[in-house]
Amino acid sequence: MDARSKQVSNWRSSFTKGTGFDSWGQLVEAVDEYQMLSKKLLQQSTFEAQLFTDDQKKTLTKISACLDLRAKALQSPQATDGFSLNELRKVESAFSNLLSTSQAAFPVSMPAGAAIPRLSTQRGNFELDIEGDEIDDEDEDDEHGNLGVPTSAIRPTGRLLQRIPHEKGTTDLTVRIEKIGLKDASIYLDPFITISVKDSAGVDVTKMQDTPVAIKREDPYIVFDVDVEIQRPLEKMPKGTAIFFELKHYKPKKKTISTKCFAFLEMDEIKQGQSVIELYQKPTDYKKKKLSLVTAKPLYLHLHLLLHDD
Repeated sequence: MDARSKQVSNWRSSFTKGTGFDSWGQLVEAVDEYQMLSKKLLQQSTFEAQLFTDDQKKTLTKISACLDLRAKALQSPQATDGFSLNELRKVESAFSNLLSTSQAAFPVSMPAGAAIPRLSTQRGNFELDIEGDEIDDEDEDDEHGNLGVPTSAIRPTGRLLQRIPHEKGTTDLTVRIEKIGLKDASIYLDPFITISVKDSAGVDVTKMQDTPVAIKREDPYIVFDVDVEIQRPLEKMPKGTAIFFELKHYKPKKKTISTKCFAFLEMDEIKQGQSVIELYQKPTDYKKKKLSLVTAKPLYLHLHLLLHDD
């Protein structure tokens, strides 16, 4: 078996594993498998990757987009128009056809708005080819001096985890992220918040989570109204632990995700009910040593904390 055949075989195994999780109702595991496989496909679709032809790379990026669409659908179970498991299963035939001498038509119609990355003229970079839309090549206003972090070429879709099983004698926390106030709230494209739990040394205590992209604005606020389940009981948090909230947004010209600002909640601030916390300038300081407010104006991150105990 040559390198390409072996690679495709490994991908098919991962695909089958993910759809198996999906059909069994193991949604967190399915999302993890889909996102991992999507990333691997995109790694072999870059300009520098030499294992596959350009036509094969186009197929890989479409499979990747379908995986991300299914992962997004699993993270938004209340939606009625998400990409179904039956549709995703049809995509498996694209792996079978990938190494054929003539490329067959892709087995499903890509939904409108699906983000299909394509190779740009610059080595190693992607442009986002949104089905039915042109790519915006206008320079984006960068007056905030944001330092972009390259993405895997897919726009953010959100990744939230389910509530952990309750342990007797402990307290679990649900954080409802209501809204964040910014004087220029309307200019940010695809804003979302990354939630991480860090100890006093800045080391992860739980797995990071991303909210779905906010689609509602109420000047001067970006509205999220989303629940985040913290993945460890409060009693089992190391001393000095804090929950960090980083507002991020997409920059189409640079094809990056950029951090705008951050906020954090310390353990002694966790009380049932409303919580309003200050916003700090990036870069995110997980050790909380050098903090500068984003603005003197009274604009904050608005949360509602819900404690679950016995």
